[in-house]
Amino acid sequence: MKSMSFAALAAAGVLGAMLSVGIPAAHAEASAGLALAQQQNCMSCHSVSRPVMGPALHDVAAKYAGREDAATYLKRKILDGSTGVWGPVPMPANTQLTPDQAATLASWVMTLK
Repeated sequence: MKSMSFAALAAAGVLGAMLSVGIPAAHAEASAGLALAQQQNCMSCHSVSRPVMGPALHDVAAKYAGREDAATYLKRKILDGSTGVWGPVPMPANTQLTPDQAATLASWVMTLK
């Protein structure tokens, strides 16, 4: 399946459909972020609320909540990968993602704090 950015999800009508049935915008954006994370296999190593192979995304949001540049920082980590921040298991670079998709995921993660 071809991956879709938040903008593409919105353009495809997913966001509009959610809003038209009375789902608040913040919840619709969160649902779109979760959908993108599931499409891009983020949930193979992460869960929203519990550690799997990688840290719980809620814990990631809490750790970086005080950083003004948190979403930008996480976008780079998502795109480039990371080692040693959360333990010995490295997170590989996500070269299949566009910068916009990585930004959407990073922004969504930061809503989980």
